[in-house]
Amino acid sequence: MINLAGLELKNPIMTASGTAGYGRELANLVDLDSLGAFVVKGTSLEPWVGNPPIRVAETASGMLNSIGLQNPGVGHFISYDLPFLRQFSVPVIVNIVGRSVDEYALLAKRLKDMEGIAALEVNVSCPNVKEGGLSFGQDPLLVKEVTEAVRENWDKPLIVKLSPNVTNIVEIGRAAKEGGADVLSLINTLRGMAIDTNSGRPVLAQGIGGLSGPAIKPVALRMVFELASELDIPLIGMGGIQSYRDVLEFMMAGASAVAIGTAVLRTPGMLIELVRELEYWRLSNGVAWEDIIGLTVRGEYGEFR
Repeated sequence: MINLAGLELKNPIMTASGTAGYGRELANLVDLDSLGAFVVKGTSLEPWVGNPPIRVAETASGMLNSIGLQNPGVGHFISYDLPFLRQFSVPVIVNIVGRSVDEYALLAKRLKDMEGIAALEVNVSCPNVKEGGLSFGQDPLLVKEVTEAVRENWDKPLIVKLSPNVTNIVEIGRAAKEGGADVLSLINTLRGMAIDTNSGRPVLAQGIGGLSGPAIKPVALRMVFELASELDIPLIGMGGIQSYRDVLEFMMAGASAVAIGTAVLRTPGMLIELVRELEYWRLSNGVAWEDIIGLTVRGEYGEFR
């Protein structure tokens, strides 16, 4: 069992927000109750239509996306998706998105008394319309303000999902912690683009999108390590995970759990394979997860099979 500030997971494997919808899509392929937690797609106060196509493009060792956080809104989630998810025992984490501090606060208030929600994950990579489009996640003062607003309206575990598109990830993480975050998850996608050489046009309709997949793993691993080295707060690592050894790297760097995203789009069944392979590795080496989490940070190296 893994404890994330009161959120108990049977294993360290979670879905990453935005890659498994609201449960129905993945439930036909994977036993959701086998996972440590299920994180739903970003949910906003009102429906968001998202960006125009083309919204997804494959790149070397990764994927670009510019979905634009398309979702049907929190009302639809409460009436349609949440009742479906209640049939499972897996902890459900709701990722929330907003364009202003007030929207985040109202979302937390709307979801607070809903049965079947174990935690909130606050996506601070959204543009703040009241600040001219600056991403919340790039300014420590805004990160703290958003976190405080959600914290005032939410009394269960609170996760803040950090953007890697910053100069100092520790500064941003510290701001989230000071604002009341119980857990930090990282990283969200890196900004990137691709160009069609037959026309010179950007491949994505929006031009720039978010890069995910194996290409970003070294960056994600470094940021997890930096935060674990400086802050005393549970971490959820993500970014380019494809194998159980990738998971182990994140855990040794300081993550208590991991979220799998891009790889699930290609091979949904890998989620269950990771759960099995990790447990086999743990039992074969006779270690508890507490011994592995942050091992590299502590410098307590060992000999593992």
